[in-house]
Amino acid sequence: TLGYLPPLPCWYILKKKERTGELRNTKRPRRPQKTTVVDDRRILSLVKNNLFTTVVQIKNTLQEVGVSVSKSTINRRLHQSKYSGFTTRCKPLVSLKQEDQIKVSQKTSKKPVQFWNNIHWTDETKINLYQNDGKRRVLGREGAAHDPKHTNSSVKHGGGSVMVWACMAANGTGSLVFIDDVTADKSSRMNSEVFRAILFAQIQPNTSKLIGRRFTVQMDNDLKHTAKATQYFFKAKKWNVLQWPSQSPDLNPIEHAFHLLKARLWAKHPKNKQELKTAAVKAWQSITREETHHLVMSMGSRFQ
Repeated sequence: TLGYLPPLPCWYILKKKERTGELRNTKRPRRPQKTTVVDDRRILSLVKNNLFTTVVQIKNTLQEVGVSVSKSTINRRLHQSKYSGFTTRCKPLVSLKQEDQIKVSQKTSKKPVQFWNNIHWTDETKINLYQNDGKRRVLGREGAAHDPKHTNSSVKHGGGSVMVWACMAANGTGSLVFIDDVTADKSSRMNSEVFRAILFAQIQPNTSKLIGRRFTVQMDNDLKHTAKATQYFFKAKKWNVLQWPSQSPDLNPIEHAFHLLKARLWAKHPKNKQELKTAAVKAWQSITREETHHLVMSMGSRFQ
């Protein structure tokens, strides 16, 4: 006998046409959703409050309030809300400084010459009596490293030193102030109060001589420079302050002027602190207008 022959697919299509009036498949009822609208909001709230939470932690939190769902369900709800997991990227802190430098560089690299002519550069530096803080190189024959001719005159703590505050502009150098001449205890310790006292006494006369009435003060981001009392002082005086990238001493032309000062100072061989002060003032004043102008005019290229 002949076996059973199933109806042809076209027969099913015709029957569906007679029954529904359409050839398309009708929508079938799907399985009801395991989570309510409130549950979905709770899942998103947990993620927004802590982006480092895990699906397992979300599942456990939902169970505590009587909602039992699988990890797959939670993942689907997150994907529906455009959330997806990825590995965290490492971002070293140094990049923050680099971003700061880039922002400042973009603003200042194309400044006109007159902008740099109106900057009043300020900073502090330490000058040692017998030697600088760095190592010096000497030429000598092999095995002669300990010859007295090839050694520094080493004295504890540099044999005495002076801390100075100085200022300059493209038009020349300004004052060189010794911190121990300003502090009440004759020490070289400089805080925000001492810094403000120096600014009060030195900014106006130096800018009048070197720049004029319109000027902008430059200083780095040292704590005493950025203290609230110092910021209030500048606002009260209505002095503009140049935005400066953090930890960028190589950009400051006065740092290079300090190098010129110390290079000329060592040739004088001062024997005590008073001679050191006298020689330092003369060395600072010997820096010519051509030298400061060259240092300041190189700022555009340094910021590029």
